[in-house]
This record gives sequence, C-alpha cells and structure tokens, in this order.
Amino acid sequence: MTREEAIERKSLYLEAEKAILTGAQSYNIGGQQLTRASLKEIRDMIASLDAYINGTGTRKIRRFIPVGD
Repeated sequence: MTREEAIERKSLYLEAEKAILTGAQSYNIGGQQLTRASLKEIRDMIASLDAYINGTGTRKIRRFIPVGD
C-alpha cells in the first residue's frame, strides 16, 4: 500500500468513526439489522494507518557493508 492509499483509507475510517459516533452504528433494512464494525476496531485501524503514514509503525532494515582497510 502506498502512502497516498493509506491516507485515502484513513479518511474512510474517519468517516466510519463519525457515522458511529453520530448514531449510525446499526440500522434496519427490510427487517434485517445491519451493524457497522465496532468503534474499537475502527480506532485501532486509524492508529495503525497513522503509524504507517508517519513511518513510526514500519520496521526499517539497514544493511551495512564493511569497507576494507
């Protein structure tokens, strides 16, 4: 996933969080109840995406090549 994709995905999760916080956690359609993801799961994903976007959640591997005398 690119940084731009992560930023776009984060905005979708922020919209989902807003929907839950404004009362759209679950709703009924044709007698069936539909429930969105839990607020905790959404917040965990937002934190994960933040870490990815900011580079704090990724492991950085560095290779050192010894130089002769």
